[in-house]
Amino acid sequence: MKSSKLQNWGLAIAVIVLAVFPLLFVKGEFSGSDGQAETAIGELKPGYEPWFKPFFEPPSTEVESLLFASQAALGAGVIGFVIGRYRGRTEKREQK
Repeated sequence: MKSSKLQNWGLAIAVIVLAVFPLLFVKGEFSGSDGQAETAIGELKPGYEPWFKPFFEPPSTEVESLLFASQAALGAGVIGFVIGRYRGRTEKREQK
């Protein structure tokens, strides 16, 4: 059990290092894939007109970021719930 706890802490620290390392040492501009795709399309075909419009356009970039972060948090919550559920099921099975 102690080795499992140590392993979990090691994994958590590794994830934090992997997330922080690029922010500290990688120089450059961070941008989303949507913006990069829009730029590439503009370079390849300057007069391109999109064939559809989005159903909803957020009123500002802050709202767009909020929706994106909420979506990511909801997804992480669902994944965590499923992993916890399977882990609990496994532990319950092992106790029998």
